Amino acid sequence: MKILSKILPLLLLLITSSFFSSQAQVGASNQESFTSIIISQTGLDFVKDLLITKAISSIIPLALPKIERAVKIPILGNVRMVLSNITIYNIDVLSSYVKPGDTGVVFVASGTTCNLSANWFYEYTTWLLPIEISDHGIASVQVEGMQVGLTLGLETQKGTLKLCLVDCGCYVKDISIKLDGGASWLYQGMINAFEEQIVSAVENAITKKLKEGISKLDSLLQSLPKEIPVDDHASLNITFVDNPLLTSSSIEFDINGLFTARKKASIPKYYNSNLQPPVFCSDQSKMLGISLDEAVLNSASALYYDAEFMQWTVDKVPDQSLLNTAGWRFIIPQLYRKYPNDDMNLNICLSSPPVIRVAEDNIDATVHADLIIDVLESGEVIPVACISLVIHGSCSVKILRNNLGGSVKLNGFTMSLTWSKIGKLRLYLIQPVVWAVIQTVFVPYVNAHLGQGFPLPIIHGFTVKSAEIICSSSKITVCSDVAYADSHNLNQLFIPFSNRYT
Repeated sequence: MKILSKILPLLLLLITSSFFSSQAQVGASNQESFTSIIISQTGLDFVKDLLITKAISSIIPLALPKIERAVKIPILGNVRMVLSNITIYNIDVLSSYVKPGDTGVVFVASGTTCNLSANWFYEYTTWLLPIEISDHGIASVQVEGMQVGLTLGLETQKGTLKLCLVDCGCYVKDISIKLDGGASWLYQGMINAFEEQIVSAVENAITKKLKEGISKLDSLLQSLPKEIPVDDHASLNITFVDNPLLTSSSIEFDINGLFTARKKASIPKYYNSNLQPPVFCSDQSKMLGISLDEAVLNSASALYYDAEFMQWTVDKVPDQSLLNTAGWRFIIPQLYRKYPNDDMNLNICLSSPPVIRVAEDNIDATVHADLIIDVLESGEVIPVACISLVIHGSCSVKILRNNLGGSVKLNGFTMSLTWSKIGKLRLYLIQPVVWAVIQTVFVPYVNAHLGQGFPLPIIHGFTVKSAEIICSSSKITVCSDVAYADSHNLNQLFIPFSNRYT
């Protein structure tokens, strides 16, 4: 049952969403929550069962201290009995449960059996004989009906999780000892006098390991970094906000969840703050629920806009004739007359970050951009006109491994002339060309990046499966089950998280 000394720390490690990485600290706006994570009772049970199996194999054999007893028996004299090399070599957990509640997370394992092996030694001296009488052999011990329980408290402290042990205990109901070797039949009754000491040794060893494990886990939680690097420019702020919410059937964690610049440049706030509502999954049997406010998506939009990633020079299109003034001679005749048969570039530059709105079963994106028409003449780039665009698209999202990816579809756009060096333009003639450029160049480029996705807060070694995505007012909720890859060693859960993302 020593198994449980490691099982609980690991269990809590999952439910604290250890998905973090880089050592950078998060900036000022970390008091609001834009992402919520909920672990359902089904999810807690899944992790509990997995960790029990893995932890048993990792902690046995478990050595207990030597037990020695000396008594003085009338007539016989002094009797000394010793049990040494006491080792728990097998543990079976009949039943267990984990339950969140008002006082913390309660974990109980009951009906647990332990098998122990030991060496026994027996000697006595008597005034009747001037010699020392001794014997030795091996002993097998069966511990039955053992119950282990503990209650763990969780709170947020300076953006990280603080874990405290509220209560801890181990109780052994029954024990049997069998001796082999020597005249074991003769000493069986006396050896049974060790029962109380063996019970105490088992209970103390398990309780001690539980406390050590919880202390180590708390230290680990305090040392976890507060951001996940997404790429060279962006990180995901996973600072914990407010204390975890424990109900009778789930644990909910609120994190900031916004994208931040890795170089810590100041990023304008282009998104609206919303109070993050509770996570809701239509299928309550799902193990995990992650709710992302639309502000998370808009913070990514603002970050990459501010880093000047949202501008493109189009010099190749499927219909390459569109990048020569000859292809525009019937669309903008004055352009062809002034620059006959000259090559062209189209510069697309966003004038503000894209705005993403999540509604019931729908995600809309609005993009404000400037399209500048450049003519290439004698090695010189000559801007000849600028058209302002308001592009409207709809987005779809999907799960790619442990990433939330997506794609965008063009719904329509409007145009207005900002300035022109070649006179008035007939925008209705230009519109089909612009549509073709957006549809064949801009949209595929955006989808190539959106398709890669960004990381969801999932612990290393676990993957989401059978995921359901729900779009509701201002938020995207991912509800899924979780699978564990047997190829991963549970010890890898404690590898520094920065090594996993860099």
